[in-house]
Amino acid sequence: MSLTTLLLQAAPPTTAWSMLTGATIPTKIVLLVLGVGSVFSWWLIFAKSRQFREVRQQGDEFLDYMERAQRLEDAYKAILSLPDSPYGRVFRQGVNFFSELRPGALREGAPPTQGLSLTQLEALRLVLEKEEAEERDELAHGLGWLAVIGSVSPLMGLMGTVIGIMNAFLGITSSGSSNIMAVAPGVAEALLTTVAGLAVAIPSVIAYNHFVGKLNLVSGELEGFSSEFIGTLAREGRV
Repeated sequence: MSLTTLLLQAAPPTTAWSMLTGATIPTKIVLLVLGVGSVFSWWLIFAKSRQFREVRQQGDEFLDYMERAQRLEDAYKAILSLPDSPYGRVFRQGVNFFSELRPGALREGAPPTQGLSLTQLEALRLVLEKEEAEERDELAHGLGWLAVIGSVSPLMGLMGTVIGIMNAFLGITSSGSSNIMAVAPGVAEALLTTVAGLAVAIPSVIAYNHFVGKLNLVSGELEGFSSEFIGTLAREGRV
């Protein structure tokens, strides 16, 4: 007598837990993979939530310091005392590159220097854009896994459902009975994987879209700050 026939002859499951404990090995494997994906996705969700929250706080503090600074030199001194952040790294990269082009220009009491040429200004813009891209890539790290889990989990659940329904029909063939009581437990077990797949996918997709929105917001702020940095150089006669 086959394993499927023995399962059909056993007491029918009445709860989700009894369906889980009495599930076939392929169904348990699918549920195990989905469980691992769920744990990993929730770990990513909490980790990225904390990261974006910290970046938001750092950005507010950075912009507050920048608004109170009267000159670029004052802003640079103030930013050095702040914790490391994407905003501060972009600013320091721009200031350091400018200092390489015009050594000593940011020292207090330094005499006026010749402004940057168009070629040097374009090089400064490229340096800022490169730093922005690196910061965006750093913030986006891990989001790809949320997208993968969100798209693959329903397919994994569907695969488990197909396997479960196949086993249920094989059980009908083996037992020679087409009674609904014979097929219902197998179909219910099969649908359990679909529910599990959706339960894993929905939070991942929601979190991915949420974090992409926050990433675009930070990226836009960094781009705007880079333009403002170049504008500050122009206002102070350094370009």
